[in-house]
Amino acid sequence: MAGIGVLEVTDATFDKDVLQSAEPVLVDFWAVWCGPCKAIAPIVDDLATTYAGKLKVVKVNVDQNSGTPSRYGIRGIPALLFFKGGKVADQIVGYVPREVVEEKVNRILSTAASTLV
Repeated sequence: MAGIGVLEVTDATFDKDVLQSAEPVLVDFWAVWCGPCKAIAPIVDDLATTYAGKLKVVKVNVDQNSGTPSRYGIRGIPALLFFKGGKVADQIVGYVPREVVEEKVNRILSTAASTLV
């Protein structure tokens, strides 16, 4: 269910693809049966295109990968976790409008840019 520019990650690849990423990462925890996950998916896919080269966007299917959601205390989906420098920098649980997600993305990117100076 990943769109263009969105990488599917698993429990086995999470550390390499997310925690060791040089750029900030937006992780979408989702499941096929989740209606709100389907509703937020186009927003996540669009942000992957809009912020290509600045933000890595990945998806974790919670039904196929239970270790990572458990590790980060995911109890409700969709859950969007924003990682910077291998640590959770922010999160959103449940469906929210694009503006809310984009505001958090911009905040993560601006703090990432300021740490490079």
